[in-house]
Amino acid sequence: MLKPLGDRVVIEPISKDETTASGIVLPDTAKEKPQEGRVIAVGSGRVADNGERIALEVKEGDKVIFSKYAGTEVKVDNKEYLVLRESDILAIIG
Repeated sequence: MLKPLGDRVVIEPISKDETTASGIVLPDTAKEKPQEGRVIAVGSGRVADNGERIALEVKEGDKVIFSKYAGTEVKVDNKEYLVLRESDILAIIG
């Protein structure tokens, strides 16, 4: 499993439906990049200028919305994940 460092977070993207309301199946090239995902792992936190470690606001299991083109895509055990900074996360879905 991936263990992110510092203020980084590992997210499993949640893809939207692959068909339109009228039943048309969308090919991969026509789909939008997912902006929602579930937090799989979090780093130890950001280090402030005074040397203090600041804990992350998100935790494992949170469902989040993140910036459209943020992070780095990685593939581990045939599953795709996104590694991004906590600052690229826009909101936690309650």
